[in-house]
Amino acid sequence: MKMRLDFNDNWMVKMNHSEWKKVMIPHDAMQEEARNADAKGGSASGFFHGGHYIYQKELNLTLEELELHYTLEFGGVYRDAEVYINGNLAGSCAYGYVPFRVVMDPFLKEGRNIVTVKADNSDQPDSRWYTGAGIYRSVFLRIQKKQHLIPEQIRIRTLQIQPAKVEVQTGHAGGRVHVEITDPEIQKTVASGDGSKVELKIENAVLWDSGNPHLYQVNVQLWDKDEILEEIHISYGIRLIEKKTDGLYINKQKVLLKGGCIHHDNGILGAREYQESADRKIRILKENGFNAIRSAHNPCSEEILNACDKYGIYVMDETWDMWYRKKNEFDYASEFEKHYKDDIHTIVEKDSNHPSVILYSIGNEVSEPAEQRGIQLAEELVSLFHKEDPARLVTGGFNLMIIANAAKGKQMYQENGGLDASQNKDLSGMNSTMFNMITSMTGSGMNKAANGKKADLAVSPVLDKLDISGYNYASGRYQEDSRKHPGRLILGSETFPQDLAANWKMVEEMPNIIGDFMWTAWDYLGEAGLGAWSYDKDAKGFAKPYPWLLADCGVFDILGNPTGEALWTKIIWGGYVTPEIAVRPCNHPKEKLIKAAWRGTNALPSWSWRGCDGNRTIVEIYADAYVAELFLNGKKIGKRKIKNKMAKFPVKYQTGELKTIVYDCTGKEAGRKTICSGTGAVKPSIIPEEDVIKSGAVCYLNVAMMCENGIVDCNSDEILTIQVENGKLLAFGSANPKTEESFLTGQYCTWYGKAMAVVRAGTEGKLHVTVKSAKYTTTKEITIVG
Repeated sequence: MKMRLDFNDNWMVKMNHSEWKKVMIPHDAMQEEARNADAKGGSASGFFHGGHYIYQKELNLTLEELELHYTLEFGGVYRDAEVYINGNLAGSCAYGYVPFRVVMDPFLKEGRNIVTVKADNSDQPDSRWYTGAGIYRSVFLRIQKKQHLIPEQIRIRTLQIQPAKVEVQTGHAGGRVHVEITDPEIQKTVASGDGSKVELKIENAVLWDSGNPHLYQVNVQLWDKDEILEEIHISYGIRLIEKKTDGLYINKQKVLLKGGCIHHDNGILGAREYQESADRKIRILKENGFNAIRSAHNPCSEEILNACDKYGIYVMDETWDMWYRKKNEFDYASEFEKHYKDDIHTIVEKDSNHPSVILYSIGNEVSEPAEQRGIQLAEELVSLFHKEDPARLVTGGFNLMIIANAAKGKQMYQENGGLDASQNKDLSGMNSTMFNMITSMTGSGMNKAANGKKADLAVSPVLDKLDISGYNYASGRYQEDSRKHPGRLILGSETFPQDLAANWKMVEEMPNIIGDFMWTAWDYLGEAGLGAWSYDKDAKGFAKPYPWLLADCGVFDILGNPTGEALWTKIIWGGYVTPEIAVRPCNHPKEKLIKAAWRGTNALPSWSWRGCDGNRTIVEIYADAYVAELFLNGKKIGKRKIKNKMAKFPVKYQTGELKTIVYDCTGKEAGRKTICSGTGAVKPSIIPEEDVIKSGAVCYLNVAMMCENGIVDCNSDEILTIQVENGKLLAFGSANPKTEESFLTGQYCTWYGKAMAVVRAGTEGKLHVTVKSAKYTTTKEITIVG
């Protein structure tokens, strides 16, 4: 009998008292709501409305089947979830970002059983970003015998690595437990033992780290006499985390965290989470130099952790964006004090067997630590994590400026909710959006906003409670605090991407600075226009008006395409010999560019801008070298010294070939790179990321305005329509940050020549995809295997 079944098919949903309709989980109900300027969530929600959502699904059981034990596992429901079985309340979960389980046994009957899930995010605003809504992560049905293992109680911990010793604690309801550790690569058992708590020694163990994410399989078996009643398989990497005065160590080796913050949405999919989507995102980040992510500002999904285990990405898993002070009128602060202990327990249960998780974060940019109550709470949160999981370290994303101002009476948030401007007239009308607006005006200057003795006195009480001190936008304190607090390990928990070169130099030179997490690694929905560099007049200020949709601040756009900042990032972090080229858009001649703070350039890796000859642009060269030369169609444009791994050249666009050669300080060539313009007719093209896919799998197809020589043209955007046969179109869209289009209609305009389709494959055979523009029709067949 298969113990854990996919429970995602054949759900019905009623949204805001509409008619019932059939859906497949994961399902983002908010994505199907209207978008307009009247949305109470405003730019934070991407101008989506919230609502009330009811899901139902049938489960038919025989009298014999009722003798078994049934549990529903929800990966995440946003928010205030209530689960009913045959009309009886069987479970609930207030926090929309943590998994939860519902034991079904007391409510089941022979025959037809109705599972009902209610979710509600109708009260807006409730977040500073797009949350999605409904059952947006997968659901599983666990079926066991009455005598069974309890999977969430199985905890695996590395005790030592030389030689390796692993502790396995199991949860079970009676019976004998046998544990085996096997190595899938050599297909052998490397250790075994009996007991509900066993220590197993593994000779010559292959350790897990970012460079070599080797995974063993831990098999926990429940026996009754000579019969195996149940067996659970868990992937596990053997690795040891240590904090020393000179840094962070994994498996006795010092590690520098090359990190980025990510939100939980999946771009054109909304909040829907699929394992394939998580794998793709993490793989792309790893291939481009990242070795760490921060889950901002809520616990990440099981799917993301699986991907990070697989590809070797360290994880800072964050808890909340608020404690007991509200940042938005209807946010989780009103529920926080009732649930924070259970939330921590649930997060540790979720993370404990994932080697990728090395840090827990107790919160993001909260102001409470400016007062004694907040400091005591921080100490309690750290203690709870240490008690639940002594093998990992605890940090937090603290904005030192916020705490320092709050300590002076400039409190942004009042305890009973809402915004407190009574103590300081400068904070009149202040809220989280206003704070970001101020930040957008000061930009990188915020790095020095918390400098000074008074700020140090204000922030040190909470920072000293942490294993690792997380600094949001406070790199100006690194040098001084390294001198004042020599035992303090510091992490750039949130930083501007344009500051990476300067920040990384400090990381490499100062042993107590353990890494950097830029805002942000991947663009996301909501906080609309936060990082936009735009030629539109309404781009001024932080809170952009409708129809702005995306934050537009990721070094990768929402489709996973690298920007110039992504190329620059991987050069800064090293290991890349070939220089990179990016070009600022040259299709807006003589238009004023409005720049937001959370971006350092809007350059793209392309020299194909049809119709733009003669327009001025800036070419950016990224290289770990001394000097760069630039050539356009064989003619030398100039030579410039490389500073902070970048050189900039003003150029007039001309169709053809752009080439750079970079040299070291002795004049020896250190690398070269060439990019070219597209030639010939421009037609829509379909480029699947996989040539063969499995039936039911989620696959990604790049759709682009392609020239005859195979180069995408950035200035040939068209409205495209897509159709799918033997598959289901889950989403189709582009990375346009400002649009009224929907990802769900099958029609969208490309952005800088690119769009993307996400499709669930049908039955074994061929997936047929057709894309139409005004002039052309393109088709593609992809093989589906069973």
